[in-house]
Amino acid sequence: MLARRKFIRNTGIAGAGFLFIPSDIYTTGENPYRKDAVQDYLKVSDTATMNDYIGKKLDLSYRNRILAQEVDALVEPFRNRTETHLWQSEFWGKWFTSAVLAYKYRPNPELRNILEIATKKLIATQTPDGYIGNYKKESSLAQWDIWGMKYCLLGLLDYYDLTNDKASLDVAVRLANYLIKEINDKGGIIVTKGNYRGMAASSVLEPIVRLYARTKNEKYLSFAEEIVRQWEAGDGPALISKSSLDVSKRFPKPKSWYSWEQGQKAYEMMSCYEGLLELYRVTGNNRYKDAVEKTWQNIRDTEINIAGSGASEEMWFEGKKRQAQPVTHFQETCVTVTWIKLNQQLFRLSGDSKYADEIERSYYNALLGAMSPDASDWAKYTPLNGQRLPGSGQCGMDLNCCVASGPRGQFTLPLTAVMTMQQGVSVNFFVDGTYGLKSPKGRKITLIQKTDYPVSGNIIIELQLEKGEEMLVRVRIPSWSVRNKVTINGKEASGIIPGTYLKIKKLWSSNDRIEVEFDMRGRIAKLGDDEGKYIAISRGPVVFARESGVGGPPLNTVNKPVIDNEGFLQMKKVERNKIDEYQMVYSALFIPEAYTEAAAKPIPIELVDYASAGNGKEKTTFQVWMPQLYSGR
Repeated sequence: MLARRKFIRNTGIAGAGFLFIPSDIYTTGENPYRKDAVQDYLKVSDTATMNDYIGKKLDLSYRNRILAQEVDALVEPFRNRTETHLWQSEFWGKWFTSAVLAYKYRPNPELRNILEIATKKLIATQTPDGYIGNYKKESSLAQWDIWGMKYCLLGLLDYYDLTNDKASLDVAVRLANYLIKEINDKGGIIVTKGNYRGMAASSVLEPIVRLYARTKNEKYLSFAEEIVRQWEAGDGPALISKSSLDVSKRFPKPKSWYSWEQGQKAYEMMSCYEGLLELYRVTGNNRYKDAVEKTWQNIRDTEINIAGSGASEEMWFEGKKRQAQPVTHFQETCVTVTWIKLNQQLFRLSGDSKYADEIERSYYNALLGAMSPDASDWAKYTPLNGQRLPGSGQCGMDLNCCVASGPRGQFTLPLTAVMTMQQGVSVNFFVDGTYGLKSPKGRKITLIQKTDYPVSGNIIIELQLEKGEEMLVRVRIPSWSVRNKVTINGKEASGIIPGTYLKIKKLWSSNDRIEVEFDMRGRIAKLGDDEGKYIAISRGPVVFARESGVGGPPLNTVNKPVIDNEGFLQMKKVERNKIDEYQMVYSALFIPEAYTEAAAKPIPIELVDYASAGNGKEKTTFQVWMPQLYSGR
């Protein structure tokens, strides 16, 4: 109570409501946190052009999902404002923020025009009091109303950042002011609004902090900090105080799964933590960052499966230890995307390779596995064993949350593959292509990657500089790569440690060349009783699966992989006529189950990369976790 009274005195709030200042003046004085604001360790590259597998997937998504979206269908619910409980209002913002990322990757006049039209059409729906949404007045702030406003704010701010169009910022200010006043008028408590212990509604924290950073209006900072205070009070989701607890056990299991009482909602929880990192950036309050880092560690340790995602029926459920069994509605694509985005946030802040490892794993497996072959559609859920099944439209529309969200994760990669830092350049992800950056002295750098990664682990990195310059170039060594070789101009580097960056500081010139060789031997993961009931196979960042379309023994048979003395599986690349159906096909030796006195001889069995398995033109089944024999001995 004392803290609450102090907040009211400091902000001038009367009663239990939020601070509301009916003004569009952006600056209310000197920002007291400006000197303490946290700068990101890594900054995105200026340009990127990606080739081969990843480049093709980006091209398909650009053409068949981003450009193909009908804008009017997304805006129509905002014109009608008849909703009482559904979430149509998120679709515009999800698609729009994806489209902005796509445009940054490849500036295209057609897409620029579409973005402008989409912004103007949304702005045209704003009511005189500032509201943009699809809810009836009498249902204001209910269910997904604030959640929808969040996505509108994110899109408007992205457009402002892209174009410096003041009109979009003005509209965002009016919408934020409407939200603050409406909450103030309805009791001032955001965590009782909407769904999942207020996590859906209070995830508006992210755009509110971003709005503060662009306007320097202190009322938005006060609003943001009050949201966080409410997380820890009474009915709040306790996202800071419970950050040391398992994300699946923070609250009792509710009687109704999809209800306000549900505190394990994966997507919304991570969205709130994204906002908390934005608040950390402007305040420097380490308590905020610590809460996110603790939660990230717990999610990775208890929930994230071998393909880099998780959640059952959209909730955390201790899924890592249960991933070999059939799971209901496993791996929602919205969860995958938000896990990637949360890792991208932490990666930008810290530059720690562990976040890049998680992004890469999720991207090559769970994310691309959810995308249809032509990128026009995204699966809502993606099992590890079984078949890929299409989702359905939501809220009376022909798309769902995951179709709208998939490209938001996909287009995070291009401008973060190679990034700049104060001391130089950071090579984070390995995709054949060309990347434009600035050196520490502001000179233009063109970094070229030549590679077929992850088919092989060989990467050639070349730098083209305007002028020679001393700086640091660091190269990520994935945690899974045990044996590594890096040469700089033919001289082998030392001190290479998996799960870290190899740091190379020297006077660089355009004649310099880095060559990298990663360990691409097949790796065996074990799960179950005696750590041997199920096995799964990975090679590089890619998870592999058995698939009915490539033949071999039936998937319900037991086959034991033949591993070498170091515990690795030898995998041989297979060239197939149907290779367009699969990114990669490899053959490895397995010993089939037999009832003879001597064990059966090994047989070759073909494996397919997880993202391709079951994802072709023919309906096929697949199997990541392969059953192994249990012995009573």
